[in-house]
Amino acid sequence: MSKIVCSVGFAALIGLAATGSAFAHAHLKSAVPAVNGTVDKAPTELDLTFTEDLNLKFSGVTVTGPDKAVVQTGTAMLMEKNTVLMVPLSGTLGAGTYTVSWHALSGDGHKTNGSYKFTVKP
Repeated sequence: MSKIVCSVGFAALIGLAATGSAFAHAHLKSAVPAVNGTVDKAPTELDLTFTEDLNLKFSGVTVTGPDKAVVQTGTAMLMEKNTVLMVPLSGTLGAGTYTVSWHALSGDGHKTNGSYKFTVKP
């Protein structure tokens, strides 16, 4: 009897492992400028890399500056198999800490969101 229970348990584990990607969401994997990073030169774009492909129509960012004012951004684009959200920044960012608030809809329909900060040196 214990061999049957072990076999069923093992089969269940294999089944869960095989379908694990179906339960995944698009999470922020990396960013340029880096999460909590400091840059010497103000960036002209943000590149947010996600763990899954995105739906551009329902994904985006809001950037706020050290004075809490919203930074003007250009039209976002998807790159690298739809996993990188590239957002142009309009104008030059001054020195200070910026907050990037993002929201994403993965190709399989799951919504995620989050935020991170980066600093531009004076």
